[in-house]
Amino acid sequence: MRSTIGKLSSAILTCAFATGLCGTAVADTEVPFQLNWTAGGANAGFAAAVAEGFYKQVGLDVKVTEGNGSGNTAQLVANGRAQLAYADAVAVSQLIAKGAPMRVIATIYQSNPNEVSALKKSGIKSIKDLAGHKVGVPSGSSQTTMLPLFLQANGLKESDVTLISMPVASMVPALLQGQVDAILGSMDSYQLQLEAQGAELVNFRFADYGVPTVSTSIFASNEYLKANPDLVKKFVAASLKGWSFAMDNPAKAVKDLKTVFPNVNEKLATAELAAITPLFCSGGAKSVGKAEDASWTRTQDLLAQVKLLPAGQNPKTYYTDDFLPPANQLRACK
Repeated sequence: MRSTIGKLSSAILTCAFATGLCGTAVADTEVPFQLNWTAGGANAGFAAAVAEGFYKQVGLDVKVTEGNGSGNTAQLVANGRAQLAYADAVAVSQLIAKGAPMRVIATIYQSNPNEVSALKKSGIKSIKDLAGHKVGVPSGSSQTTMLPLFLQANGLKESDVTLISMPVASMVPALLQGQVDAILGSMDSYQLQLEAQGAELVNFRFADYGVPTVSTSIFASNEYLKANPDLVKKFVAASLKGWSFAMDNPAKAVKDLKTVFPNVNEKLATAELAAITPLFCSGGAKSVGKAEDASWTRTQDLLAQVKLLPAGQNPKTYYTDDFLPPANQLRACK
């Protein structure tokens, strides 16, 4: 009888230590996560972390919500309507510089995806060949504000080209119809639209031609970081594991994306993921997920020139590496 009681007591203790409550599994912690845009290849790594169970393995139940622009997502966190999110680092840093209590905690796009694209048949073979030509630029975009930096870095002045401001929806048709000779676009958007219509392009990427600024990143409110340091560390590590999985298994990552977001166009998402993958280790990055201090300093200096960030701001006010995995656990850039 004593033996039976002893075994029963042991079983109860085992149950209690394993689950926290005998007969009831400990529930995963729900974590809302706000994206910068609608679901697509640009966030396949997060979908992979959900579908492959990487978040669940560390006790997190991550609920991913689509967004409608980095500026809007950054504002949601600044206003306290979201706590943990994903957006362009420039949009986030601009609000931080104005006093918004938040920080970038991991960077996926180590350089921005901006580029100038021209049709091969235009005869434009170099950036200097843009002189004297019409370049379509998206109305109200921060890309347009950064264009003078790109031109200056490559021996041109803004006055050397004719800039034609137009709605975003008009950019691709304008180039195809010859209304402009080149457009200021993005390697994960306009380029894919043009190529899908059979266009043969020559592309000049900002990241390769003198303007590699830190771009799309995970960030959070300071209050959330202070209250949930261990949770955030687990989230970042699992997210980076998801992105590493997407790099090694892009087809499966797109399937995971479709599982999490059933309305995703798999063909387009596949092209988007392939387009952005080179950005994960661009701009002098040494590890996937970590922007080097020098990259942040360069970003501050470049964007201050066009008044997107205030001059003299300490770049370290924009980011912290405290929530990244140890250096030996980050995926090295080759």
